[in-house]
Amino acid sequence: MYANIFLLRYFGIEIVKVELLTLETMKIKHLFGMGAVALSVAACTTNPITGRSSLQIANNSEILTMSAQEYKTTLSKGKVITGTADAKRVVNVGTRIKSAAEKYYQSIGRSADLANYSWEFNLLQSTELNAWCMPGGKVAVYTGILPVTKNDNGLAVVMGHEVSHALAGHGNERISQAMVAQYGGSILGSTISNAQWAAIFQKAYPIGSQVALLKYGRNQESEADKMGLYLMSMAGYDPREAIPFWNRMEGASSGSRQPEFLSTHPNPETRISDINKDLPQALEYYKAAGGKI
Repeated sequence: MYANIFLLRYFGIEIVKVELLTLETMKIKHLFGMGAVALSVAACTTNPITGRSSLQIANNSEILTMSAQEYKTTLSKGKVITGTADAKRVVNVGTRIKSAAEKYYQSIGRSADLANYSWEFNLLQSTELNAWCMPGGKVAVYTGILPVTKNDNGLAVVMGHEVSHALAGHGNERISQAMVAQYGGSILGSTISNAQWAAIFQKAYPIGSQVALLKYGRNQESEADKMGLYLMSMAGYDPREAIPFWNRMEGASSGSRQPEFLSTHPNPETRISDINKDLPQALEYYKAAGGKI
């Protein structure tokens, strides 16, 4: 019982959900009873920007390989915009955020975290208000969101947020949760077959359905907000533009919004409050990058 409580408190609310759903199965009992300590020590990953710890037990090289394949497939099925001013903006903003991330990770001695990234930034023709970044730095921005971003600062808010999901290993975290929920203690000291792994990945990233990518938890969305705010600032974009952007995004979103406790995204009021708390540090990064306060 103590091991259960330790893991739940240490890894956060998403693990609470997994544990509650599967506690009665023999696999999870084995996981918590026999391998909880080993799993927590070996698989604990700490975000170098936010300090948040998460459970990441999936094989990153396999995730990057499958992400590259799915990204290529997605581009082949959609309409990639190239050569236009907007397409160039996506590449330029993405490249600056990428460079800022690499510089920061190098400064803290964690360049190896990004060693296997193969960055791509593409603009896709779509009316959806969407953008995403798959593990390994595979970024797509939809033309439908550009009227909401309005300018480079707004675009940097979006791209910084999405890139942060990849850098923070949120895909690995969600896949790891699925692995624990489905296979429990059998993942310790054993391997999952290629078919099992592919099924888990496809469930996390259902590319075929209009690129309805993995739904992150509220903790992950909030972390991406904070990390993205810092990254865009390090890249020389004004973090004060984040609040106007999210306000525009909220206004452009159709349909009624679920209460915060039912939604994977932070309540807009909570998001704005958190951004205001993080702005002083973001402005320091922005100033260091040559921005005018």
